[in-house]
Amino acid sequence: MFALRICMPSGALIWHDEDTVPYECDGLTAYRQRPLVVALPETEAQVAAVLKACLALGVPVVARGAGTGLSGAMPNAMGVTLSLAKFNRSRCAACFPRRSRPRCPCHGRPGNGPRAPTRARCLMLAGCVQPAMAPHVNSATARVLDAAGIETVIAPGAGCCGAVKCHLNDHEDGKAQMRANIDAWWPLVEREEVEAIVMNASGCGVTVREYGHMLKGDAAYLEKAERISAFTRDLSELLPELVPLKGRVRASRGVIAYHPPCTLQHGQKLRGGVLRNLRALGFDEQVTLNESHLCYGSAGTYPVLQPELAYPLRDRKLGHLNQFRPTTIVSANIGCITHLQSGSETPVRHWVDLLDEALAA
Repeated sequence: MFALRICMPSGALIWHDEDTVPYECDGLTAYRQRPLVVALPETEAQVAAVLKACLALGVPVVARGAGTGLSGAMPNAMGVTLSLAKFNRSRCAACFPRRSRPRCPCHGRPGNGPRAPTRARCLMLAGCVQPAMAPHVNSATARVLDAAGIETVIAPGAGCCGAVKCHLNDHEDGKAQMRANIDAWWPLVEREEVEAIVMNASGCGVTVREYGHMLKGDAAYLEKAERISAFTRDLSELLPELVPLKGRVRASRGVIAYHPPCTLQHGQKLRGGVLRNLRALGFDEQVTLNESHLCYGSAGTYPVLQPELAYPLRDRKLGHLNQFRPTTIVSANIGCITHLQSGSETPVRHWVDLLDEALAA
């Protein structure tokens, strides 16, 4: 408690029993457990200070709050709840400077309804960070797949893939989120009502593909977890289904620089698919030959916990990408997009946004 009071301003900590009651449950579970302290950071430095203090003291910490979309984030007894409601508002302003906000709209274009007969159905994970930071990506994904006759379904009860908690070394709560997703998806998978589980954030995709490994010690979930992992596909793996639509695609003019996320090219071993298929659809897409294999610097939580590594790597990556003088930089993971945009005046977007706009043009 004393360590937190040193690093947090007055009024940014809640510890009286009656004030912590609203934080004993996130509304998605009947399990209730009141935290010892609730921290309400407003800046990145305050978030980092809380996390470092908790890690140093061995105190459990759980992130939650309006805008996080984290599901199953149950506070730990004698632990700290990190409420990010205030931080999200200030973080959005910091990550997307005023000059770049018009280039990175927070809202996608209105939907146009079904555009092709449905011939397949896929589950899609809504996620947690992406709906808060770039909610239009899921809408764009649904429209693009719909154009190819693929219907997307979001299962009630599915939430965070578990990656955020695992990044913070909270593996048990991360596994609880994995089990919750398996429970939400399993009825549709078992009844063969969907063809695949599609991931449009490669960080989530690599995590879900590891469910079988992460839950290998859980006899009740192992078989299901292995099947879910094998059932998972990155959105880019469906791009070949869209190439026949080339006649309908009005690709934007200008050079597009592509950053392949580590979680896609290394974690999932998917290399070249985005570049090859978007070029086939008429986009002038380029990938730097200089250090394209390197991380852009975020690595999950590094901008908060290791900024001295995260930001130089970001600037180094942007230096390579900007050699093309692109009109847009694209990637396939919300962490990459957010971190790169924080250092760039050039719009940084998900590639599916560009394809969605090109199909509507």
